[in-house]
Amino acid sequence: MERAPERMITGSPNKPVIAVVGAGLMGHGIAQLFAVAGHRVAVYDPNGDVRASVPARVRSIFELLGQDQTALERISLHSDFGEAVSGADFVFEAAPEKLEIKQEIFERLAATTKPVAVLASNTSVIPIGDLGARVNRQHAGRIVGTHFWNPPHLVPLVEVVQAERTDVAVVEKTVELLKSVGKVPVHVKRDIPGFIGNRLQHALKREAIALVADGVCDAETIDLVVKHGFGSRLAVLGPMEQSDLVGLDLTLDIHKVLLRHLDRRPGPHPFLEQKVAAGELGMSTGRGFREWTPQQCAEVRERLNRYLLALAHQRKDGA
Repeated sequence: MERAPERMITGSPNKPVIAVVGAGLMGHGIAQLFAVAGHRVAVYDPNGDVRASVPARVRSIFELLGQDQTALERISLHSDFGEAVSGADFVFEAAPEKLEIKQEIFERLAATTKPVAVLASNTSVIPIGDLGARVNRQHAGRIVGTHFWNPPHLVPLVEVVQAERTDVAVVEKTVELLKSVGKVPVHVKRDIPGFIGNRLQHALKREAIALVADGVCDAETIDLVVKHGFGSRLAVLGPMEQSDLVGLDLTLDIHKVLLRHLDRRPGPHPFLEQKVAAGELGMSTGRGFREWTPQQCAEVRERLNRYLLALAHQRKDGA
């Protein structure tokens, strides 16, 4: 077994033991979240280079948030799957967003974990029932969705998704665990693709792409309208609150005029497909809906991190 660092601090005996399967973009952040809250965390990843990078990446989160870095010693790194998950009370799967990979992981988890361990997936859009399709009914009740948002150490929301076979008690235990480490869990009562947040986010993206493709405006204008218009109030006024604020009669009148004109194509917009086919993938290639220099990319990431960090400090101060 690998450990990082060599000396390991024992977590509180009253706190559930956590395992994280996958140490990539989301996995290391989930591990950090529980370690700093006093839990022992076992992290599995088959890639040795990824495992070796976990301490430095977790340490950078502690530095960003001004937290005690000795919590890093609660995290152990594992190359052996069974060794990592066998003693866990909660397992969070954070593997690549590929159905076959995740199905195989949940088959292995059902066979190697304690019968009472909660098995959670961080999938962004795949229905939880699909992930557990190969798991027999004896174990299916302990599979639940836990969709953390990136970066998990700064974004408070976690969507807790109840699949058809998920035991309600498992949902309740998961919600309580997440609340105990400072997250804002919400109960998604139906196991639908994209859950709640990504359905809302991509409904907006679908219309934004259609507006650009139809020549109504360019991509930069879309971003300006969202950031300096209705987007500036979204953090404090959700869409249902806003509807009640202005009145449902006005909302109905607007929908009678507007909804039939919104984009309703059943699949991805051809404009998006053409961009991808041409290798225009966004910041990673320097061109997507907009053109990007390396400096501009860095500025966007820095701006986002500053904003999320400021919100995190506000939540902490207000707690």
